[in-house]
Amino acid sequence: MMDKLVTNKKIFLASSSPRRIEMFADGGVNAEVVKPSWEERLTSPLTVEQTVMYLALQKALSAEKEIREQGAVVIGADTVVYKDVILGKPKDREDAFRMFESLRNTSHQVLTGVAILEVGGPRRRVFYQSTEVVFRDYTKDDVAAYLDTGEPWDKAGGYAIQGGWGKYIDHIVGDRDNVIGFPWALFRETFRSMFHEK
Repeated sequence: MMDKLVTNKKIFLASSSPRRIEMFADGGVNAEVVKPSWEERLTSPLTVEQTVMYLALQKALSAEKEIREQGAVVIGADTVVYKDVILGKPKDREDAFRMFESLRNTSHQVLTGVAILEVGGPRRRVFYQSTEVVFRDYTKDDVAAYLDTGEPWDKAGGYAIQGGWGKYIDHIVGDRDNVIGFPWALFRETFRSMFHEK
C-alpha cells in the first residue's frame, strides 16, 4: 500500500511507462501523461548518477514546452541498471543474454533520476535514488524462457522485479519501488517540501 500524495496541483507525467502511470494512480495522483518529444542522447561523459538526473530533466523540460497551465507541475523520470556500465533496454536477444550473464549471481544498482518542474514558476528540483539488487544463480535456459515471455524488451536491464524474473532476485537493499521504476517515497517527500503539501 503506497502512501498517498494529497495535492491540488495539476500534475503532468513526462513518461509513457505503464509502471510509473500505475504508481502515480496508486499514490492518489491522477497525472496527465505527456509523452516527451526529446530523444535520449548524451553529449558529454557523465557519472551514472548525473546521467539519470540529466535524462529525467531533459524529459521534463521537453514536456514542459507543451504545457500552458501556469503553476502546474511536470515530473520527468529515467531509470537505468548499472553494473560497471549502464545497461539500457536490450537491443536484441544476444544483447539480453549478455546483460543477464553480467548480472548473474552478483549485485547491481538500479538508479532513477527524477525532475520536478513548476510550469512558469521558480520551484525546480532534480534528484536520484539508487537501490542495490542481488541476483541468484540461473541458467541460459532460464534466461531463454524469460525472454520468450516478451516481458524484458521495454525494461532497463531486461527484467521486471515485479514480473516473471522476481524469483531470481535474492534480495534488494533500498527502495523496491525504485526498482519498479519510480522512487515514490522520496518523490512524495520532495514534492511536499517544495510545495508545502500534505
